[in-house]
Amino acid sequence: MAKTSRTPQPKPDPWADAVAHLRGVDGEWASLIDRVGPCQIRPRKDRFSTLVRAIVGQQISTKAAESIDARLRALVGYPYTPEGVLAAGETALRSVGLSGVKARYALNLAEAVRSKSVPLHKFHRWDDDAIVASLTSIKGIGVWTAEMFLIFSLGRPDVFPVGDLGIRVAIRDRLGLSDFPKLEVYRSVAEPWRPFRSVASWYLWRSLEPAFRASDTPAP
Repeated sequence: MAKTSRTPQPKPDPWADAVAHLRGVDGEWASLIDRVGPCQIRPRKDRFSTLVRAIVGQQISTKAAESIDARLRALVGYPYTPEGVLAAGETALRSVGLSGVKARYALNLAEAVRSKSVPLHKFHRWDDDAIVASLTSIKGIGVWTAEMFLIFSLGRPDVFPVGDLGIRVAIRDRLGLSDFPKLEVYRSVAEPWRPFRSVASWYLWRSLEPAFRASDTPAP
């Protein structure tokens, strides 16, 4: 009996409810979502590597971070492991372009994870605040890095990184302001986006890209 071929079924959109919620907030959200398309947040399984790369990328351009990351992979292998980073040591880490401060931050992280004082493998069972508290106990891991970890490594849906410059710029522009408002204004603006502020943040970051700016979108 001949086998019948089956057409692969598309995977359901994990953020469909979030997108529907934002569309219902106001027409500006609907317009941005139409320009950008589906939310592409996909949890990254390698939690330690995600944090190492976050340290590498602190306060430098994306291009520079990618260059250092490539050299670091050649040095210690990929995915990164606490044992590999610790075995390399500060001098070797600095040789691939990390500053002395960042090299020590990476070593702090590696030691905390190896000793299980920061149990990355258990974080999927913890709430957001507990994870932020654990990560920020490591010197070199700040609140912003912990929030990026929640969004992009664990896929947590309702994280609002109010201290992120891109988020602040995007909201300032949405409000039509010439200067940055106080932080409580950002938090108030984001209230209707609960419980999907991570997805809202992702779209706000995309809104700053030239391809998706409303002013750069050709009229029909």
